[in-house]
Amino acid sequence: MEDIVKALKECYDPEIPVNVWDLGLIYDVNVDGEKVHVKMTLTAPGCPMHAFISREVKEKLQSISGVKEATVEVVWDPPWSPDKMNPQARAQLGIS
Repeated sequence: MEDIVKALKECYDPEIPVNVWDLGLIYDVNVDGEKVHVKMTLTAPGCPMHAFISREVKEKLQSISGVKEATVEVVWDPPWSPDKMNPQARAQLGIS
């Protein structure tokens, strides 16, 4: 799981200088042998970077040694809000 989190921390929404893990966009990670399935959301349903971010997450996961297949499922329930961010990310963005 450590390698997965590390890979997710390399993925960014190009409009926000915080990675998807620290933003709280990752809702679930399921590892089944050589397959990884991530359930994630985005900061807004109309996010124009939807395809880019999903593809980047998938590519980073598939670059991990031992991962043969990665799938990314984008969900909207529950909706994302800034309270899902970790404290360091909120501080970095000036959100109290």
